[in-house]
Amino acid sequence: MTNASSPVRYPNTRSPEVMTRRAWVLVVLNILIPGSAQLLAGSRRLGRFGVGSTFVLWGLIAIGALVYFLGRTAFITIATNSFALWVLQGVIIFYVVLWVVLTLDTLRLVRFVNVEGNARIFVAVLSVAALLVVAGTGAYAVMIAGTTRSTVGEVFAGTTIEPPVDGRYNILLLGGDAGPDRDGLRPDSISVVSVEASTGKATIIGVPRNMEDVPFVEGSPLAAEYPDGYGLNGCQVDVCLINSIYTEVELYSPDLYPDAVANGSQPGIEAMRDAVEGTLGITIQYYALIDMQGFADLIDALGGVTIDVAHRLPITDEVDENGQPYTDVPWIEPGVQLMNGGIALAYARIRAGTTDYERMGRQRQVQEAILQQFDPANVLTKFQAVAQAGAQVVSTDIPQSMLGYFVELAGKSRALPVDTLDLVPDNGVDPEYPDFDYIRQLVAEALAPTVEETPAP
Repeated sequence: MTNASSPVRYPNTRSPEVMTRRAWVLVVLNILIPGSAQLLAGSRRLGRFGVGSTFVLWGLIAIGALVYFLGRTAFITIATNSFALWVLQGVIIFYVVLWVVLTLDTLRLVRFVNVEGNARIFVAVLSVAALLVVAGTGAYAVMIAGTTRSTVGEVFAGTTIEPPVDGRYNILLLGGDAGPDRDGLRPDSISVVSVEASTGKATIIGVPRNMEDVPFVEGSPLAAEYPDGYGLNGCQVDVCLINSIYTEVELYSPDLYPDAVANGSQPGIEAMRDAVEGTLGITIQYYALIDMQGFADLIDALGGVTIDVAHRLPITDEVDENGQPYTDVPWIEPGVQLMNGGIALAYARIRAGTTDYERMGRQRQVQEAILQQFDPANVLTKFQAVAQAGAQVVSTDIPQSMLGYFVELAGKSRALPVDTLDLVPDNGVDPEYPDFDYIRQLVAEALAPTVEETPAP
């Protein structure tokens, strides 16, 4: 029985022209408003469920977009929450499965046998293409959500939310250099990223890894062990430099920091925090440790980094009797170059024919180049490789709940020039015989507020 007033539900199956128009209507409606094809020509119960689910999904997307534009910090905090990511994965899987069911049912309703010959191919291709796009996009979104949940949970293991001190967040940044020629890991680069909480203005303070006699902050368990400064009267490892503190504590006295691991840190890192706080005269809320051995994987995941090389450098740490690098080794030539992970890591670590202070500058250059490569499009297209490399490279005690705030703060920082203060001879600091009062004066001047604080009423 047919009904002329409802040609989509009760079509004239003897007319190929009518059936072809009907096929296009159903397929296009299924793409635009999944479930609407069933409302018009199939199971109204399934159609209502499909359309209702579609409107709910659109509503969630609209709410998400609104939160993103009006409260980006809250959006990122929710989007990186493990439970929220589980829910997101479930919602995506549910809707993709529903859309596949609705699409297959729509193809059943089309009745291809009654559609004009040439149109059958185009209707089928459009339906299959839409099916593949939605299913593929959904699968990729589920993968990103799962990788994000895993990576964020693994990297951001801290539990303590720290407030800014003197209007600033100070983050200790350590570049770990574990190698076959040394016991354990030893920080190869030490710096503090200090960010003004109100403006995002960032200052990077570089601490030479060979600084001697460093004091520990008051109350540190190591202050009693080394009351006159670390290594002034010897230490337990082969050399008594600031970067040896991590190794010494990890190998010989981890019990000095019994709560470190429970708080998402390590005894050696807490010892380094105490030393850097005592040296600079500031409070450090969080740390980030970058494993230099895994650094190359992250760079390769990003597709390499572009570096402007100022001077020709040998890829070796070996020198001849005159202290000059051997010439029969590969060299990094001057000029702008796209470096893979291995070359970039070598560039940051080369000691032969250069100084520790020049090496600090190259490490900073590579760090800045990586940050520039971290644009959303680049990271999204290589997300899984970047996330996997990041989980292997970075550890921090920044809690997951603070991630949204720091992402927002980092956005402010990118819009402003970054100041640097390297505690090197060019700035009047002798790492072998450091004047710590002078160092703290330099740090205080570098971290002076860029805006005056509004007095409390």
